[in-house]
Amino acid sequence: MYKAIGYAAHAHNAPLVPFKFERRALLPTDVQIEILYCGICHSDIHQVRDEWGGSTFPMVPGHEIVGKVIQIGGAVTEFAVGDSVGVGCMVDSCRICPDCQEDLEQYCNNAVFTYNSFDKHTGGSNYGGYSNHIVVDKHFVLKVSERLDLAAVAPLLCAGITTYSPLMHWQVGKGDKVGVVGLGGLGHMAVKFAHALGAHVVMFTTTPSKANDAKRLGADEVVISKNAEEMEQHLASFDFILNTVAAPHNLDAYTALLKRDGTLCLVGVPDQPHPSPSVGHLIFKRRTIAGSLIGGIKETQEMLDFCAEHNITSDIEIIPIQQVNEAYGRVLKSDVKYRFVIDMASLKDAAEN
Repeated sequence: MYKAIGYAAHAHNAPLVPFKFERRALLPTDVQIEILYCGICHSDIHQVRDEWGGSTFPMVPGHEIVGKVIQIGGAVTEFAVGDSVGVGCMVDSCRICPDCQEDLEQYCNNAVFTYNSFDKHTGGSNYGGYSNHIVVDKHFVLKVSERLDLAAVAPLLCAGITTYSPLMHWQVGKGDKVGVVGLGGLGHMAVKFAHALGAHVVMFTTTPSKANDAKRLGADEVVISKNAEEMEQHLASFDFILNTVAAPHNLDAYTALLKRDGTLCLVGVPDQPHPSPSVGHLIFKRRTIAGSLIGGIKETQEMLDFCAEHNITSDIEIIPIQQVNEAYGRVLKSDVKYRFVIDMASLKDAAEN
């Protein structure tokens, strides 16, 4: 076992505080990683506050992990000590079901998520990336290019793949008209990816002041979604709309903008259901409302390679771990452009206390 330190919540209404715990001893196929940076995802807040149900405590959140390999198991040949690597939302799966066999481990019924998930090695809940190191099976470790800013890579492991995967699945490319709903941690990555893929990108936002930033990120147009006249100008014109908003809202406003056979894909997970959509909007143009969950390990590696080729990373604000509770409050106010990343070197102070 390896002694570790991180920040944990001990109850759904409690702040995150320093927490000492143990990581499992290395198995032959394991990689031990010194965590350099970990992004803060809105889903961390949902789970820490038990807003989705099923949270277990103490909880060390974090699934946007970037670091350096410090030790490898005897059966590991894919990685070497000193390599830059990442770990995303999953650390294990059954490996044998149809989903796993098709490199879609995120849909495996027995997927093991990076934290707040059952750890078969300890018999309890596992701990995430708000910590100084982690031990992960090699299959769930990703190679990170040294050409990219490692801190800005961290959010790619969730926000990046969550938006990249549906764009790939629905084959978004040159000539497509693509909408992105919501300019936040997910939405700003969706704009960057859709632009890099050659699509005509339209950002939907309720905040007019975000228009210039959306265009800086790659949007060709910005529509204020509360403005009915602006929305009507785009009726039945979109091939694909990616909705990143994690709060309940009326989906009809966006399904009406889809062409025949167009798709509205949801990647934000609200804590309450969306209002029921109009069936008529779907039937009369054979439109689809769909959902998408992160991406498999193979696709996540492809996304990281795509980012290295196109020099794409997340727009971030780096904070010390001691500011994590303040950062949570700011996330809830949308007061970050566009992702917080924790510099884990700041854990040294907690370790010494």
